[in-house]
Amino acid sequence: MAADIQDSRSARFALRCSNWAERWFPDSWVFAALAVVLVSVAAIAMGGKPTDTAKAFGDGFWSLIPFTMQMAFVVIGGYVVASSPPAVKLIDRLARIPSNGRSAVCWVALISMVASLLNWGLSLVFGGLLVRALARRTDLKMDYRAAGAAAYLGLGAVWALGLSSSAAQLQANPASLPPSILAITGVIPFTETIFLWQSGVMLAALVVVSLVVAYATAPGPGSARSAEACGVDPSFSAPPTPQRTRPGEWLEYSPILILLLVALAAGWLYNEFSTKPAITAISGLNTYNLLFIMAGALLHWRPRSFLDAVARAVPTTTGVLIQFPLYGSIAAILTQVQGADAQSLAHHISTFFVQIATHDTYALLMGVYSAVLGFFIPSGGGKWIIEAPYVMLVANDLQYHLGWAVQIYNAAEALPNLINPFYMLPLLGVLGLKARDLIGFSFVQLLVHVPLVLFLLWILGTTLQYTPPVMPTPAG
Repeated sequence: MAADIQDSRSARFALRCSNWAERWFPDSWVFAALAVVLVSVAAIAMGGKPTDTAKAFGDGFWSLIPFTMQMAFVVIGGYVVASSPPAVKLIDRLARIPSNGRSAVCWVALISMVASLLNWGLSLVFGGLLVRALARRTDLKMDYRAAGAAAYLGLGAVWALGLSSSAAQLQANPASLPPSILAITGVIPFTETIFLWQSGVMLAALVVVSLVVAYATAPGPGSARSAEACGVDPSFSAPPTPQRTRPGEWLEYSPILILLLVALAAGWLYNEFSTKPAITAISGLNTYNLLFIMAGALLHWRPRSFLDAVARAVPTTTGVLIQFPLYGSIAAILTQVQGADAQSLAHHISTFFVQIATHDTYALLMGVYSAVLGFFIPSGGGKWIIEAPYVMLVANDLQYHLGWAVQIYNAAEALPNLINPFYMLPLLGVLGLKARDLIGFSFVQLLVHVPLVLFLLWILGTTLQYTPPVMPTPAG
């Protein structure tokens, strides 16, 4: 009873939000389908042809197939590695550190945010696996939903301020930028974006505030819901590998093939890391996934054990496979369907914000615009390609610091992730939960993050001076 009384107002509010979300928040597929309908109606309302809208829906439906497969392999690779004996021991050691449920939620949040600065995929998988390991500790009395939401804070708070920022990576690499954007922005190195001291201040503030909110909103022992109460078995105990029964199976039980494949993969990875900065290389999803799949195979040692682990992992990718195509359709409808004035819905949204912006309001308005558009196009790099021509042209006109304009985008576009199931899906697969289980807790984080992020973007932006675009030096 004392534990219940000691639950803070924040924790009680988070529980009410969680209970509301569990009751009223639809399955994430329904959420995505409703978003498709909404943008379709909006596109037609502005004068777009129904036939064009239908065409954009179909064209966009398959536009994210490479990314969909990459995200599915993020989950599979994480499961395969986590189910290996060495990884289980490491995660279990990390899971021994917290002393109670609330500190466990904080610990997950910290690990998730730190990992996301290196690679957002690592943040999702490792954070989810740590939650499962902590859930096996019955002495913690940890709320499984709150811990799951904490594992999502890397994506919802700070990932785009780190080295895996798609926009910062694009702007620092002229070969990757479309010429139309390069002509407006020039090359913007990391020293003018993620390595600004202002970015460091914002990052530190978001980490500290996120940890405080995670701790304050975590239910106490009397009201915490365990993994079992959520219908999840948090164990990773794999069934014993069947014994070989026929001669044709000998390669399935020999490490020879795995060692050969790992050797080939090591050669490719060596080339990647020797020709690129290490952080840039690992931030690529193909590199990350190959590393995890091969590491998982090596840790399992025998193909039979590896394949059994993959078979257990594949069902957790269902949400990713069936929902990501809908997000591709949303992006296509927003950007491809032209209205009566021959402009897209995305163009109208951006123009609205651009026309009312001044030097003093640029950070606030562009932050709101990036967050709103990010809710419908939850793809960091893809959305920057859509957004950059408008917002960076205005930044030049207003003589606003171009690197900080990129950081405005980075910080603001992470905000809708807190309530958007798009990037949540791989984590949900690891946790065995639904979006509605996490949304209540992440929504409270959103309520705190929105005013904090917008204020920091504005106040820190006032400390920077504009410099004109720097064009790349022609080769030769």
